[in-house]
Amino acid sequence: MDSGIIITADNLKRYYKIRLEGFFSRPSVLKALDGVSFTIRGGKTLAVVGESGCGKTTLARLVTMIEQPTSGRLEIKGISGTTGNKDEQKELHKLVQIVFQDPYGSLNPRKKIGSILEEPLKINTGLSASRRREAAYEMLAKVGLTREQYNRYPHMFSGGQRQRIAIARALMLKPALVVADEPVSALDVSVQAQALNLLMDLQDEMNLAYLFISHDLGVVQHIADDLLVMYLGRPAEQGSKAAVFKKPLHPYTRALMGSIPSVNKNLRRKRVRLTGEIPSPLNPPSGCAFHKRCAFMSEICAAQKPELRQVEDRLVACHNAEKVAAIPF
Repeated sequence: MDSGIIITADNLKRYYKIRLEGFFSRPSVLKALDGVSFTIRGGKTLAVVGESGCGKTTLARLVTMIEQPTSGRLEIKGISGTTGNKDEQKELHKLVQIVFQDPYGSLNPRKKIGSILEEPLKINTGLSASRRREAAYEMLAKVGLTREQYNRYPHMFSGGQRQRIAIARALMLKPALVVADEPVSALDVSVQAQALNLLMDLQDEMNLAYLFISHDLGVVQHIADDLLVMYLGRPAEQGSKAAVFKKPLHPYTRALMGSIPSVNKNLRRKRVRLTGEIPSPLNPPSGCAFHKRCAFMSEICAAQKPELRQVEDRLVACHNAEKVAAIPF
C-alpha cells in the first residue's frame, strides 16, 4: 500500500431490504450505494456531490463505520474497516472522525465546551485530567477560540463558532481522515468562507485527508482536489476537480455545473435543464438510471447499464461521453 494513501474504498455497496406493504410481504431492495471506489491521500480532499438521495450520507456512514457495507472493501492506513478485529476497529475509530452538518444539533447543550472537547480523550486515551485540559486549550486556539470560552455552554456561541467547536472535537484524537458531511450548509453565507478557510488551514497543518460531502458545487470548487459525482447510488463521473469543472463529460455533471450561480456574467455556464423527477431508488429505470432525464439518451442507454470507464482524463459512466465531450460547455 502507498504510504501516502490514507483510505482506500473498493466497490463499496450498501443495500437495504424494505417491506412496503406489510410484514409478510416480499421485501424490496434499496441500493443506497451500489459500487463506489476511491482513494484519498494525506493532505488531499475528495468531494462527493449529487442531489439528495444519491448516496452521499450512506457513504459517510460506511467510511465512519457507523454501518458496515453489504459488500466491498474499506481500508484506512492499512487497517481493514470490514474484517479487522476488535483492537483494529478501536484504532480505526481514532483514525476517522466526522464533522456533522448541524452545529446546533451536534453539540450536547448540557455540557460545557471543555467537557465536549475532552470527551474523546477521556474515552480513547489514558491522559490525566490536566493533560486533557491542556489539549483542549490547544485545540481551541487552533480553531480561533480562547481559553476563556472553555467553560461556556454551546448556546452561548454563534453558529459559526459552534461549527469551529465541532471541528475542534473531531480533531482531538489527531485523526488521519475527517468526514465532513455538509459542514457549512447550515451556516450563514457570511461565515461559510471562514469555516472553509479553517478546514483548509488545519488540513495543511495536520496533513489531514478529507471526505467532503456537499450538494453545493460553489463550495466544492474552493476546497476539493478530486471530485466524485453520484447519481442514485452510483458514480457518474470521477476525476480531478480541475478537469471535471473545466469540461464535465457526463450529462448529469453538466446539469449540476450549469446550476452554479455567478455574479460574473463571463463565468456563467450554459444552463442544462433537466426534465422529469429523480427516479425511485426502489424501482430504478432499466439501463442508465439517468436516461429518462438526459438530452443525450440513445437506444443503448435504456437497455444497458453504463460502467465507469476511462474517457480523456477521468472516469465516466456514460455510453455517450465522447458525444458530450464534443459539445462545448
